[in-house]
Amino acid sequence: EVQLQASGGGLVQAGESLRLACVASGFNFNRYHMGWFRQGPGKEREFVARITWSHYTDYADSVKGRFTVTRDNTKSTLYLQMNSLKPEDTAVYYCAVARRGTIISELPNPARYDDWGQGTQVTVSS
Repeated sequence: EVQLQASGGGLVQAGESLRLACVASGFNFNRYHMGWFRQGPGKEREFVARITWSHYTDYADSVKGRFTVTRDNTKSTLYLQMNSLKPEDTAVYYCAVARRGTIISELPNPARYDDWGQGTQVTVSS
């Protein structure tokens, strides 16, 4: 059974940083592309960042230069370092594992992900 356990969210002020972690189990983490998504109040779930099994990364324009996605395959853990946080970053953040065979250009599409973590709340005050 695939399990994704996200943690690290919290309440911070604008300009501060947070580091999210997502511990994976139940599948061969080393061989799957992974993604971070978020869903703000009254909004649809949106792409934040992705990292391929070979560590190639990409980001939404809204977070580029501020967020960094990494993975530690020895610990089956995905990370999202978030710096210079803004109030508009307030959302529930989800980690997800992409469906096997998903091509890289499709990774920003949440429909290409079969399994999701429970989410962790990030709140940024102004």
